[in-house]
Amino acid sequence: MRDVPEKWTQERPDEEPQKHDRPAELDERTGRSAAAARMQHQASWVDQQIRVAMAKGEFDDLPGAGKPIKDLGGQHDPDWWLKKLVEREQITGVLPPSVQLRKEDAELDARLDTLNVEAEVRRELEDFNARVIAARYRPPEGPPLITMPRDVDAELAAWRERRTARRAAQAEAVRRTRDAEPPRRRRWWRR
Repeated sequence: MRDVPEKWTQERPDEEPQKHDRPAELDERTGRSAAAARMQHQASWVDQQIRVAMAKGEFDDLPGAGKPIKDLGGQHDPDWWLKKLVEREQITGVLPPSVQLRKEDAELDARLDTLNVEAEVRRELEDFNARVIAARYRPPEGPPLITMPRDVDAELAAWRERRTARRAAQAEAVRRTRDAEPPRRRRWWRR
């Protein structure tokens, strides 16, 4: 039997050659693959693009140019960029549910004080309680849930007291500013 190349015995004529079977493009001068040559020169190409942009003045008016980077030189925090992104973009809801509910619980009174109608306050409290109860029945994701549902009637009573105190303080401030103003002289044509 004649010597048949191994390649002919393994391939079937009805199959198309696979992508990985094709030989890679070779650089004529070095004999290496063209992709490897491009990757070797990529760093110099990037540096050249940066030099051209600097010559055009595209980096001249960047925010913070000539100023030191804030919080640089303090303690090392590997996630500093992530914390800055969350702060700058005001991203919320990326905390584990137990921590998010704890944070909402701490801010709930202030949020309730911004509402003016008792029905809205009740709806907000019921929504908070529903989320706390739902989190109790899910498997824990992160730290344990220590936030408890709030008593709606007791919170409504506390909200009414705070609202009454706020209104009284506002009325007192208006009375003080009115008393501090000198009396207006009536014009002669209004007498």
